[in-house]
Amino acid sequence: MNLRNRLTLGIGVLFILILLLGLQSVRSVRQLSVASKDILADNYNSVHYVEEMLRSLDRFSQDSASRGILISSLELQQQNITEVNEKEVTSALTQKIDALTDSVSITQIQGIRDDLYRVMELNMNSIRSKSSGMESRAEGAVQWLTILSILCILLAAVFLIRFPAIILRPIDKLKQGITQIANHNYDERLDFGNNKEFRAVAASFNDMACKLSEYRRSSLDRLMTEKKRIEAVVNSLHEPIIGLDSGRNILFMNDEAFSILNLKQGNIIGRNAAEIALNNDLLRRLIREVYAEHDDHEHEPLKIYADNKESYFQMDNIPLYINPVGETRQQFVGNLIILNNVTKYKELDSAKTNFIATVSHEMKTPISSILMSLQLLGDSRLGSLNEEQTQLLGNIKESSNRLLNITSELLNLTQVESGKLTLKPKIVKPVELIEYAIKATQVLAERFHCFVEVEYPEKIAKLFVDNEKIAWVITNLLSNAIHHSPENSRIIIGATQHQKQVDIYVQDFGRGIDPRYHKSIFDRYFRVPGTKVQGSGLGLAISKEFVEAHGGTISIESEIGKGSRFTVSLPA
Repeated sequence: MNLRNRLTLGIGVLFILILLLGLQSVRSVRQLSVASKDILADNYNSVHYVEEMLRSLDRFSQDSASRGILISSLELQQQNITEVNEKEVTSALTQKIDALTDSVSITQIQGIRDDLYRVMELNMNSIRSKSSGMESRAEGAVQWLTILSILCILLAAVFLIRFPAIILRPIDKLKQGITQIANHNYDERLDFGNNKEFRAVAASFNDMACKLSEYRRSSLDRLMTEKKRIEAVVNSLHEPIIGLDSGRNILFMNDEAFSILNLKQGNIIGRNAAEIALNNDLLRRLIREVYAEHDDHEHEPLKIYADNKESYFQMDNIPLYINPVGETRQQFVGNLIILNNVTKYKELDSAKTNFIATVSHEMKTPISSILMSLQLLGDSRLGSLNEEQTQLLGNIKESSNRLLNITSELLNLTQVESGKLTLKPKIVKPVELIEYAIKATQVLAERFHCFVEVEYPEKIAKLFVDNEKIAWVITNLLSNAIHHSPENSRIIIGATQHQKQVDIYVQDFGRGIDPRYHKSIFDRYFRVPGTKVQGSGLGLAISKEFVEAHGGTISIESEIGKGSRFTVSLPA
């Protein structure tokens, strides 16, 4: 049976039940109405006529009109005979009333009264019997209506429970099929039997599921091929690569990564990286670097034993984001960890450092000899020099001193790079470091006509530092300030204390440094573009290494045209 016939049947049955209940109710009410009308039309009228005749009989001797009322009521009664024996009693009553004359005896009146009472009694008995019958009929009608109502309620309840389920069963089946398809279960098929309405729907659904299953197999084959290709590409790379999802689960790892981490391929993919890192120190360090909050500065390379030697790897952490389909906001999906092997660069850097250290050390001896020879040439006891010779001697001496300073800076740099920087700290007052720097640059300041002012508080904490290296830093900052200041300008050097930190600063009022270069000026060999002052570009880099070795920081505040202020912050 199709859906339309089922709906028609269900609605038709409910309509028939309602119709039967209505017809039975109308029939019962109509029967009660007819029975009540019979009582009113038959018996009640007879009683009324008898009462009229009794009242007329009471006034018969005093009122002449009462005879007419008596006769008319009698005629009406004769036309309304409905009960058994009522006709005989009415006939006897008629004879007695017809025999009445003007002189009426009490015996005649009493005989007529008796007949009237018999007529009334017959009708009253009929009223009582008919009322009893009507009550029984009403009780029967109530019973039938109750039975029929209960039957209708039961049938309606059955329809209410069963009929929607019958109607909605194919729809629910279709809904379940759609849910299975949505869950990528493309093997789901629908069968509605002889249901014509849903037979076409089932055919379309099954055809769609079949095509989706075929598409999925083809897409899966394509995806597997692409996956294999990507895995081959990743495994061909010499850099260890690890892919993590947003939940820190390992998505992929190439052969180099397995080798570096000393892990066996098997059940690693798909597991949580933090769980595996519990028994792997290197992976634990990588995970900590990925999810820890760091500054933007470059991290030191990781020292890992690989290729049968100690190797160095620079870690790159690349967060991965995608734009989900239908959305514009990016969504974080994981991290890509790449370990770049920088061993050969580290070895080259070490070789460079050793070469510079060797060359710088070897150059100090001939430079010292040159300076000694220049000093002897300048001695008047060996002979006097003319003006041009004296000027040339001064130029040679200046160049030799510059070369000696560069050599000293290179030696300091090699100490820092090789990790052989040793500190010999002792307690020192900040004013001693400032006075040393002023004396060391006094000749330079007089040459450039710069005036050095000292700002020093009355009370300041002492420092526990290597006074030679920190004095070298302050001297280098003061020397830079003199070189980059115009003639007859002020330079301020001083110190302040903030809780457990002492700041030593050097401020000039020269051309200043563009904020774009504030971070780069502490890099090795960097020089601000457009600077005419000669230099090696190592002074600030070495100063930064010396200060950080003491647990301090060096910073700059500068604007174009307003000068520069360098501050060395050290723990008190």
